[in-house]
Amino acid sequence: MNPLRNPVTWFEIYVNDLPRAKAFYEAVLGIELTPEASPGDFEAYRFPGGMPGFGAMGALMKHPKRLPSVQGTLVYFHVDDCAVVLERARVLGAPIHRDKWSIGADGFIAIIGDLEGNAIGLHSFG
Repeated sequence: MNPLRNPVTWFEIYVNDLPRAKAFYEAVLGIELTPEASPGDFEAYRFPGGMPGFGAMGALMKHPKRLPSVQGTLVYFHVDDCAVVLERARVLGAPIHRDKWSIGADGFIAIIGDLEGNAIGLHSFG
């Protein structure tokens, strides 16, 4: 395996209200989510990208056996500036768990909540 290749290939962020979650993530991150074909008992919207690719692929997932939680795994999204994205989230009524702060040479991070009850991380170099 290439030591520079990201080993994470997929993540799921669990939600209760899929249309609300889709609108939130699209507005906060400035992206477009696409419907994910679901052969089972779940509904999903996929984040942009393809597999395999740079970074990790993932989706918002409404699943009868999974619930949103602020205590679960924390996924960090790379953005141009954490402060700008924090303000977008604040305007949408999302909780701010930790404002932008420096992590030294690796840039800045922040932690916000989505409108489903999950905590998500933000990362930027500026």
